[in-house]
Amino acid sequence: MRTVTLLLVGLVGCGGSHVTSDEEAELAYVGLDQAVSRAMDLGLKGFSEASSANIDTQHDDGDVSGTMTVDGQADQGASANKGLRLDVVVDDYADVEDLDPSDPDDDDLFVTYDSIDPASVDLQLKSMPDGTLSGSFDGLFGMVGDLEGEVTIAVTLDGTIEDDGSGGVQRVVGDTHVVGTATNDHGGVYDIDVTL
Repeated sequence: MRTVTLLLVGLVGCGGSHVTSDEEAELAYVGLDQAVSRAMDLGLKGFSEASSANIDTQHDDGDVSGTMTVDGQADQGASANKGLRLDVVVDDYADVEDLDPSDPDDDDLFVTYDSIDPASVDLQLKSMPDGTLSGSFDGLFGMVGDLEGEVTIAVTLDGTIEDDGSGGVQRVVGDTHVVGTATNDHGGVYDIDVTL
């Protein structure tokens, strides 16, 4: 989980009128930060288990509620380079995000997300199994809870992959650079630059 400045902790508790659109967009991404990691990991798991171009559908629960479903297709052939085209759907999905782990007070962000359309994740895997990944994650999500409305996520992904120990590939955790924007329906924009 990532840490957001203490200023934003107070803003959540004070009501939406004290939160700017850009700050709302940042908080909207914070609630999806872990979901971006989960989507990549599920897509790579489905790819590693697949016996055809169709990726085996993967499901996982949010930490608090709901589910994420990932499926899609991969390039065929025996090449060490593959392209993956994934569809990601979240339903009543929520993770807990602690805005300030050093503060024992109640400063968690509770937002539930639903896919308005399936998010599109395109990944390019190079020099498998111990190589690189690059790609993009684009999705539109509805929000209820501490934040209300919609948020659009548009990011690029760059990182490394490794053997998963059973002949497949997995992402090297802590080595995926995520850059892009989160934009809410009030016009707020948050510039994303994190490593997952």
